[in-house]
Amino acid sequence: MTNQNASEISKKFIDLADKFGAHNYHPLNVVITKGSGEWVWDINGKKYLDMLSAYSAVNQGHCHPKLQKTLHEQAGRITLTSRAFHNDQMGPWLEQLTQLCGMDKALPMNTGAEAVETAIKIARKWGYTVKQIPRHKAEIIVCDHNFHGRTTTIVSFSSEPQYKDDFGPYCGGFRSIPYGDAQALESAITPNTVGFLFEPIQGEAGIIVPPKGYLEAVSQVCKKHNILCIADEIQTGLGRAGKLFAHQYENCKPDLIILGKALGGAYYPISAVVGYNEVFNILKPGDHGSTFGGNSMACALSQTALKIIVEEKLPERAYDLGNKFRDGLANLPTKVVKDVRGKGLLNAIEIQHNAGKGRFYSELLQERGILAKETHDFTIRFAPPLVMEEASMQFAIDTIKEVFSKTQAEWLQK
Repeated sequence: MTNQNASEISKKFIDLADKFGAHNYHPLNVVITKGSGEWVWDINGKKYLDMLSAYSAVNQGHCHPKLQKTLHEQAGRITLTSRAFHNDQMGPWLEQLTQLCGMDKALPMNTGAEAVETAIKIARKWGYTVKQIPRHKAEIIVCDHNFHGRTTTIVSFSSEPQYKDDFGPYCGGFRSIPYGDAQALESAITPNTVGFLFEPIQGEAGIIVPPKGYLEAVSQVCKKHNILCIADEIQTGLGRAGKLFAHQYENCKPDLIILGKALGGAYYPISAVVGYNEVFNILKPGDHGSTFGGNSMACALSQTALKIIVEEKLPERAYDLGNKFRDGLANLPTKVVKDVRGKGLLNAIEIQHNAGKGRFYSELLQERGILAKETHDFTIRFAPPLVMEEASMQFAIDTIKEVFSKTQAEWLQK
């Protein structure tokens, strides 16, 4: 196949998406049709190393054979009953998940944003029924530059203008503080505060790792003031950051953990809020629900997805490979690279603002067989599947070093 024919085939699919789809994304010009492990192939047969993992949803790798087997088996039995009836997959999954988290109960939903909305509802009702806060006065503290989803409630407390502009009127009841500052949390607490919602590592903001001691400190502040400590581990959890959960890097004890993305093994959307009896016992039938939440297919796949994480020791693998990644890129030229940071296999390269934007370097990486994506113009995220092989990581390091060895101006002269 000639390069011209290959380009024409890709353009066909891209043009269809452009014509009939809403323009709410700006993807790289690659059309993926197949994946295995940490690798994907485009419609023309070109092979790429996936260094994004669908924003950490593909921790177990593309098309893991155990997940594929579970999908086929469950699809032939039953996929959906709704919560009007019990099914034989949800109970075992709830037991597995709560034991993995060291907690008592879980509430299943479908997407990460739904799980965040669920946690917000739980925190508010807990505040009214347990803390006796006056009705409709509950406040939840969040962090500047947070990303917890895109529903109307969630964008109301975003500090990113594009995420919220023209989507008002906004929902009240939130107060935002600087990330990484435990004293700011303590100062922001009022008699009406019911919880603190935070990411152990801020993902969309550019892989912002908090200062050492922060996670333990905010946990202690929450306990001291009797407010719920709510860890959004949708992107950072399930091995991604080199621990089963990123908050485990310190003595941080969340009251609620929010999970999604890799919880379904990249085969099916499933999310959950996990916590303790004293919080969940405030809920009664009719307070919350979802037709697809806890469905048989999702729960069957999630059981397998969680087993893979534990049995294949993916958190430990992420920890070791993440150290290799950051060590391998420690000496990138400072005229181009401002910072290399991360935990486990959740990493970022921040580019000097006079050396070109992230989109430019993402496209250079794509040409050389690596798929990664910029965020906030000058930062590129690198988050490959946790099943990644050592040789693949070395390929990534070598290629990234090549791409960032020159400024944008030098590349454009070639």
